[in-house]
Amino acid sequence: MTENERYDVVIVGGGAAGLSAALLLGRARRRALVVDAGEPRNAPSAHMQGYLSRDGMPPAEFLAAGREEIARYGVELVRDRAVDVARDGDFAVALAGGRTVRARRLVVATGLRDELPDVPGVAERFGRDVLHCPFCHGWEVRDEPFGVLASSPASVHQALMVSQWSADVMFFLHTVAEEELSDLDLRRLAAAGVKVVPGEVAGLVVGDDRLTGVRLADGTVHGRSVLYVGPRPVPQTGLLEKLGAEMHETPFGTYPVVDPTGLTSVPGVWAAGNAVGFAEQVVHAASGGYRAATAIVGDLLTTDLDAAVGEV
Repeated sequence: MTENERYDVVIVGGGAAGLSAALLLGRARRRALVVDAGEPRNAPSAHMQGYLSRDGMPPAEFLAAGREEIARYGVELVRDRAVDVARDGDFAVALAGGRTVRARRLVVATGLRDELPDVPGVAERFGRDVLHCPFCHGWEVRDEPFGVLASSPASVHQALMVSQWSADVMFFLHTVAEEELSDLDLRRLAAAGVKVVPGEVAGLVVGDDRLTGVRLADGTVHGRSVLYVGPRPVPQTGLLEKLGAEMHETPFGTYPVVDPTGLTSVPGVWAAGNAVGFAEQVVHAASGGYRAATAIVGDLLTTDLDAAVGEV
């Protein structure tokens, strides 16, 4: 292992959280490396919304701008995947390409993967006219005929939420029986003007590369130009689990227990972005990376000063 392979901080994940952490660490004159597998969660989307001053910007352009910014401060970025991690004083991060890098501190910003409902056509159109977040895309498709594909009784919440962007919403029960919905659910759906449609969804109807309808198993087609679905989030927390980080169960997956800066139960390891929760949007992820980096800068400073005065 050469000194050139040793960093103050290795950041695993080159999305908004990882790049934000890298930017702050570079500006703090810390030697940092970003390991980026190039698989951002929002890659299927043509634009991102709700990020002040960057509203409507394509995600790929946003990440490209971030990579340019961190390079100005000497932060390195490698296109590779972290496949293993161990601690023997430093953190040793093994990459798929065969390289091993070492770091005094580690930021895990590996995000999550959306596991889509197994309905023909959904995966192919995800991020276009098959959507999951009205805050991300609702304005762009406002007032169009919406469908919502139920994956569980909890999908009622999604159907109610999207009714704020369109008065024409159909709630396709799919594999959920109407009896599974509570009386309050049904009354709320009725009050919101959402039409409940029983029957399993067999596929989508597409014409001229646009969604035009939802086909049920009995052959009935309901004209829709937008379909909301509820992906099952799969957190990419393998590295944290290898290090023995404390985890906690949520309705949206298992995530690390972190403090307000993203510090996990493993000393020296921070997590940020969708690695800490399902609902972290781009703006939240960037903020989480920033908070983690500022905490790390202070932590490294204190550690070095204590070593200098013989306290450790």
